[in-house]
Amino acid sequence: MEKYDVIVVGSGSGMNIASRAVRDGRKVAVIDKDPPGGTCLNRGCIPSKVMIYPADIISEVKNFSKLGINFSDLEVDFQKIMERTRKSFLPDRERIKKNLKQESNLTFYNDKGRFVSDYTMKVSGEEIKADKIFLFSGSRPLIPPIEGINDIDYLTNRNIFDLSEKPESLIIIGGGYVATEFAHFFSAIGTEVTILEQMDRLLVQQDPEISKLLEEKLSSRMAVKTNHKVEKVGKSGEKKFVIAKNTETEEEMEITGESILLATGRRSNADLLEVDNTGVKTNEDGWIISNEFLETTKKNIWVGGDATGKYMFKHVANYEAAVAWHNAFSDHKMKIDYHAIPSAVFTHPQIASVGLNIEEAKKEHDAVLVGKSEYKDTAYGYAMGVEDGFCKIIINPDNGEILGAHIIGPFAPLLIQEVINLMYTEERSVNPLYDALHIHPALSEVVSWSLDNLKEV
Repeated sequence: MEKYDVIVVGSGSGMNIASRAVRDGRKVAVIDKDPPGGTCLNRGCIPSKVMIYPADIISEVKNFSKLGINFSDLEVDFQKIMERTRKSFLPDRERIKKNLKQESNLTFYNDKGRFVSDYTMKVSGEEIKADKIFLFSGSRPLIPPIEGINDIDYLTNRNIFDLSEKPESLIIIGGGYVATEFAHFFSAIGTEVTILEQMDRLLVQQDPEISKLLEEKLSSRMAVKTNHKVEKVGKSGEKKFVIAKNTETEEEMEITGESILLATGRRSNADLLEVDNTGVKTNEDGWIISNEFLETTKKNIWVGGDATGKYMFKHVANYEAAVAWHNAFSDHKMKIDYHAIPSAVFTHPQIASVGLNIEEAKKEHDAVLVGKSEYKDTAYGYAMGVEDGFCKIIINPDNGEILGAHIIGPFAPLLIQEVINLMYTEERSVNPLYDALHIHPALSEVVSWSLDNLKEV
């Protein structure tokens, strides 16, 4: 049996821990059943944004007529877009593989591993163990138990970047981040898109007003069916069909399309690792249980990233990797702090959020102040021809602490950073936003102007 100082499961943000351990002279094993680099590099944020950016340009070009500019004969080279998308991660993947092989104090097991006893894993036919183990093992697409799903080919984030031909029609099952981003892309390049979401709105994690506006905007270029639960899928000649039931009226509808994309959420990889064999417990949904120090239920085993089932963002996983490392090798423990987790959805319009939404804020406080401003009321928003979109900021009236912010509109992920930075100061106060000079005219005024009409709710 090979003995290591550190085992890291997962080569995404887990590599931050592995690299630090190697620099400190520790003997390290990294296990990953998938290509090195993790979901973000290979199947997530990086390739998806490279793929989606052309859709942003297309959508803007189509809106330029209201500014007095008309483009004709817009041509989309789908194969070139997809080739460029694959080039965004394939070279990096190979570079990581090469570097892993050259590192003398690190062994990379590019294979499925599982726990067989305390602190002991079996991988590639051998057993290995370590004093400290970090589970940054990610997640995989959740495949719902839909009748007929195992009898058809379908797309997920694991294979969608392999496409070489544009689908003429696409049925997307789900209404979250992945669903709405790919819906934006495919509809922009000319695919007929239908979204089927069983909840009463898209992006249920977002502010309801943002969800409503997004649905309005997407519905202008695709079919959006909320309150529709998919009951059955199958083949219909050269196409596929989906039968969905309206959860309010119980009426069924049948939709046909060339391709189906499953974007119904994520599930834990803990079952593949058989973590119970080393005393690591999971919750009822299969996610690995951890405390405020990212410790699992087994001493000297930590968890982070998607494996926790909490905040599935690369920037959060990187932060959790830093905290887990600190708690494993420092004399004092650091608590994880999720008070201001930022997120973005690269649809059209773009969406960005940080901290609490109004419902969450009202649960924690007797009253909150909410300020809102619209893009079109700013000079630069008007110059860009933005007809809707807004910024909403939520504040604690007792001390001026920023509790959350939500933006929908052009460059939302950039604009919200001004609020994020303030939420990471010691006071978390809104006062600097009041006091700072903002360039006029600039889109950033949509953030500062939201403080001009604060109302208690």
